[in-house]
Amino acid sequence: MGMERKEAKANRERIEAVLNILKKQAPLTVKQEKFCNDACVERFLRAKGDNVKKAAKHLRTVLSWRESIGTEHLIADEFSGELAEGVAYVAGHDDEARPVMVFRIKQDYLKFHSQKMFVRLLVFTLEVAISSMSRFVDQFVFLFDASFFRSASAFLNLFMGVLKIISDYYPGRLHKAFVVDPPSFFAYLWKGVRPFVELSAVTTLVSSLDLEDSLEDNTFASYPRTTSLRFDPATTKFGGGSTSSRFSFTVSHLDSLKPWYLSTTTTRTVVPTASPSLIGASPLNARSFSFASPAARSTPNRGRGMDSISRSIPSTPSSCPPPNRKQQQQQQQQKQQHPRTPRPSFLQSPAMLFSFKKEGQVSRGERERESFLPFLRFYRRPYDEMIYRAKMRPPLGGLISIVSPHNKQQNRKPIAHLHRRI
Repeated sequence: MGMERKEAKANRERIEAVLNILKKQAPLTVKQEKFCNDACVERFLRAKGDNVKKAAKHLRTVLSWRESIGTEHLIADEFSGELAEGVAYVAGHDDEARPVMVFRIKQDYLKFHSQKMFVRLLVFTLEVAISSMSRFVDQFVFLFDASFFRSASAFLNLFMGVLKIISDYYPGRLHKAFVVDPPSFFAYLWKGVRPFVELSAVTTLVSSLDLEDSLEDNTFASYPRTTSLRFDPATTKFGGGSTSSRFSFTVSHLDSLKPWYLSTTTTRTVVPTASPSLIGASPLNARSFSFASPAARSTPNRGRGMDSISRSIPSTPSSCPPPNRKQQQQQQQQKQQHPRTPRPSFLQSPAMLFSFKKEGQVSRGERERESFLPFLRFYRRPYDEMIYRAKMRPPLGGLISIVSPHNKQQNRKPIAHLHRRI
């Protein structure tokens, strides 16, 4: 208890010191004093590491910026077109009563509007979110739908400006920022500039495709062409001739005109083997052997001789003898009794040699996806202008919010009486 009292007393002294410095520089107006409450000064102190002089300088800069923007005179009537289309709005509050803002700005917006107009729209939305906060909440969540952007560089410039305004003039306010469906090249640009962005630690890139239901078998089944091209190594099989990932050819001794034919029916299962080898291949068939699948080019078992090795690798399709069912059944039984464990090869799968992921460890993409799931309902919720206007407190809501519902009902009663008299 003694330590907590000392910390609270020291914090209070720092807050008063900041306010004294501000008042010595220039007298504060009533609205500025209301803005510079204890919670606001504490956020600026945390942002500057409890440095009183730096916090006072930063706060004075913010006060002058707010005066230049005219935050006290922003009303919804100035952004009637944006409110009608749902360009930027407060979608609701999360489980911890933090307001969630959604931005759905198109790439052509800045062509028809100035940069100052966009900044005023951003500040207006931030002020609406802050005014809708409860007493013990001081942070908000930011969702930016980037699916309307085609240029990654254009979106990066816009998004960097948004984060710059939030970090400079709203310190300690941002809880989490999500960029949904950015352009394909944006991830590489963001990786380069991320170390220089102050709010990069709370910014996450999310793809809406990862949040949809699985599009595995049901979707592919409706497209036969797509299903046929899907390759599953576990079900790859080959006949007596040669194999590939999609088809195999089998030797036929009954038809002299067509000594071989293509078929997808299989007679023997391929077992994963070690790295490819050319043991037993002659110079004549080495070229055709190089085009075979990895399963056909695998190293044979040690118990087999060189004769069996040379027979298993035909130089031409017509030189392969017909398969014997008894031998195949015996080989399958031996493989089932003594299964071979595949040895990783650097040429086949380099990722296997560098995968040091521990069991039960969650990847970064999965963590980001799970962090976005609580806010997915705000992203998919349809926009309603009247609900959003109801969240605005006067004077942000404009003339509609200034006139109270009680006065509206009183004004309607005389009109109703006049209609009855007429």
